[in-house]
Amino acid sequence: MSTVKRELARNTGARGYRPKQAHNFAQERHQQKPKATKMVAELKDKITDRLSKQWSPEQIQGRLKRDNQPSVCPATIYQFIREDKAEGGCLYQHLRHKKYKQRTGKPDARGQIRNRVSIDDRPGIVDQKIRLGDWEADTVFGKRHKGVLVTLTERVSKLNLVKRVPSKHADVVTKAIITMLKPYQTDLLTITFDNGKEFSFHEKIKKKLNVDTYFAHPYSSWERGLNENHNGLIRQYLPKSQSLDNVTDKEILDIQNRLNQRPRKLLDFKTPDEIYSEMALAA
Repeated sequence: MSTVKRELARNTGARGYRPKQAHNFAQERHQQKPKATKMVAELKDKITDRLSKQWSPEQIQGRLKRDNQPSVCPATIYQFIREDKAEGGCLYQHLRHKKYKQRTGKPDARGQIRNRVSIDDRPGIVDQKIRLGDWEADTVFGKRHKGVLVTLTERVSKLNLVKRVPSKHADVVTKAIITMLKPYQTDLLTITFDNGKEFSFHEKIKKKLNVDTYFAHPYSSWERGLNENHNGLIRQYLPKSQSLDNVTDKEILDIQNRLNQRPRKLLDFKTPDEIYSEMALAA
């Protein structure tokens, strides 16, 4: 459509096209347009604070909108970060950069865990992620396998639990998992593990917590994709190049709290803490 035709189509009234009326129509449309939010100092402070907590630009915008606060689009936040970097700032260092490499399949040389129950026998409702109490478990290692973290993720709320342990021995990991999940036992239904020997004492966990336990197929990390993804978020704070020997329990708790208090797009920009609390109260 040509410029002249657009002008006539938009500004012709019941009595035909009249210049003065067309001008009034144009002014009304301009006034009705939503005004772009300016990056005022207060908004910049809010964005800077959330970036320092490793929120993504999309999470920042989504949460501000959910809280009915002035916001700007993620592209504007990225531009703000670029300008800060050009001026010598370090906001860009808080952005997450993840690269996923798919592992090629290879024979499982680790043997079988006694009395393991395959994920194939897990109730289908677990895959639907509609109920509270289905967890995934894993371990995270520091540089040269120095230091071990036990990580647990609740599938529907995305709640994370992280605990540092002195070794990956099955008895140590088992004790940690029981301690970590004891406060959540009321809603606890299932735990899904990978095939690491650190989970060999799963039957003790099952008995102590009255929970059903299942194991993913060997080298099939996507079957516990949520837990794997959250381990990647932990790496944001504790990269693979870092030993975990000198990391304190307080630092681990701080990381856990940051993850659980970070809004997620999948949760409509609510936080895991908020979703878990809401669902637990409604149960």
